[in-house]
Amino acid sequence: MNKSLRNGIIIIAVLLGVFFIIQNRQQKRITKSAPIFTGDKAAIVKVLIQKGENAIELARVDTTWEISGNDTLEIRQNRIDNLFNKVLDVERETLVSANPDKWGTFSIDDSTGTHLALIDANDETIGYYVFGRSKSDWSHNYVRFKENPEVYLTSENVISSLNTGEKFWGQIPKPPAPVKTDSLAAPPMGGTETAPPPPTEKNSESGE
Repeated sequence: MNKSLRNGIIIIAVLLGVFFIIQNRQQKRITKSAPIFTGDKAAIVKVLIQKGENAIELARVDTTWEISGNDTLEIRQNRIDNLFNKVLDVERETLVSANPDKWGTFSIDDSTGTHLALIDANDETIGYYVFGRSKSDWSHNYVRFKENPEVYLTSENVISSLNTGEKFWGQIPKPPAPVKTDSLAAPPMGGTETAPPPPTEKNSESGE
């Protein structure tokens, strides 16, 4: 084997090696879409949402949700429905980073991220996620799972549904509607009897 042929084989081998390395890195960044929460939604009895120093706790009592520590506001059911049917069903898509040092870049570190914890009846955490806003794409968010360093892009924007304000989740109960009565309705049976008609002149004479 002459020198030029050998050098050519070495160059081809190096190029193939570089190609497979790049291909492998690209494959790692391609993630199959999957909902972030794959457990039983019916098992969730408590939801904790925290952003910085602000936090709120939602608790389920039987079939009714309420704001923990607040007995003046009535829960907005549409907010709860949105949490369960939109936020928990959002899908993680592209893997954008696996480096915890970059969490601040995606606004998903402990101080800048929006934390969501799902608790079951045994007071065990069955789901924990940290969401961050994308500064360049408002139709998506970033999300990471508590135990994993990977950061994913979500399929849609859901962070606006993770508000820590009590008035976002609750509203002042509406007063009961007044009971309407029909003033023209006939008196009930056994009610006030009508007075008999006064005696006529004829009747008064015959009574002498």
